[in-house]
Amino acid sequence: MEGFHWRCSECGGVRSRDQGQAPCPDCLRQWEPGRPIRGILLGEFPWEEIRSRLDPRAPDLDLIRADDPACRPPYPLPETPLFPVPRLALELDLPGLLVKHDGLLPSGSLKDRASCAVVSEALRIGETTVVAASTGNAGSSLAAVCAAAGLRAVIYIPASAPKAKLVQARLHGADLHPVEGTYDDAFRLSIEHTRLHGGLNRNTAWHPMTIEGKKTVALEIFRQLGWQIPDWVVVPTGDGVILSGVYKGFLDMVRLGLARRLPRLLAVQAQASDAIHRFFRTGVYGDAETPATVADSISVRAPAAALLAVKALQESAGDAVVVSDEEILVAQQTMARLAGVFGEPAAAAGLAGLRAFRERLRGDERVVLLVTGHGLKDVDAALGGLHRGD
Repeated sequence: MEGFHWRCSECGGVRSRDQGQAPCPDCLRQWEPGRPIRGILLGEFPWEEIRSRLDPRAPDLDLIRADDPACRPPYPLPETPLFPVPRLALELDLPGLLVKHDGLLPSGSLKDRASCAVVSEALRIGETTVVAASTGNAGSSLAAVCAAAGLRAVIYIPASAPKAKLVQARLHGADLHPVEGTYDDAFRLSIEHTRLHGGLNRNTAWHPMTIEGKKTVALEIFRQLGWQIPDWVVVPTGDGVILSGVYKGFLDMVRLGLARRLPRLLAVQAQASDAIHRFFRTGVYGDAETPATVADSISVRAPAAALLAVKALQESAGDAVVVSDEEILVAQQTMARLAGVFGEPAAAAGLAGLRAFRERLRGDERVVLLVTGHGLKDVDAALGGLHRGD
């Protein structure tokens, strides 16, 4: 799109479309591997021109998608359902509760949104290899989208990732590099891979199209609510990029004049992987020392988008909570039994956090619970939760 550019979320510097394949180089000089990324880029659109073309009665939100329509991969990315869950709503005494089920995307997780956006960028610039670090979902998603587009996927993934996610990536033909370590180790190795061997790096927050891709879930929620903003959106949070994408999507609605406010965002973290929660609460950043949790998709020592995620919480007048693994597994069963929704542990963390936060909500508020991944991604965790309840 003519007039589109990137702006650094820290220094405010502007970069052209083709300069947006990695964070702001000026701020990145302050970055140390194993720490939150400095200089994350955010997409900016020619707002005045788009407003002049926009029909406020039925806005075409494709006008604020950063991927080139001519370069989108041949991979289905359907709108996921947003629906009431009356039995779960009754349990929580929240009649306005809705579930947004991104576990129904083709690879089984919200990560398809980011993978499609990054692969479209690779196709636009003629890059044939896309590299990523992943706890499992981003890797299996990237492998699927690259398979559809005929690109090579190179994925660094902890060897301890759930088998279903490893199998997905292998079946789709990815060049898989199991790492005897954490997601943070995989992240470092993937950056080193692109430095030495080239390729487009899909790492969350590293490539700004990951945020542009993930923001589309906010655009869908806005459209599905009849062009209205919910009161709260509950987001399971690991590295903070989904949270940042949701924030960016609703912020773009405000910039377009379609909305007057942001929804309040509730970030939910596992107790062992709580760096963003502590940063938000204290204003002082520190890594999560031992981020092992049953919710592998939100397990991270140094969240890549910690700076931007805290900004999203502050600007949306949001909040953050932490939940235990036990609370996550109980929530997984509750969501399955009262809503018919089988979410993986990271997705169920959102419900656990909503329960913990419930007393601070008004009963008449409209709350969207974002389910980020399908439970079939990690059957062993669900079985473990069932055995605990026996």
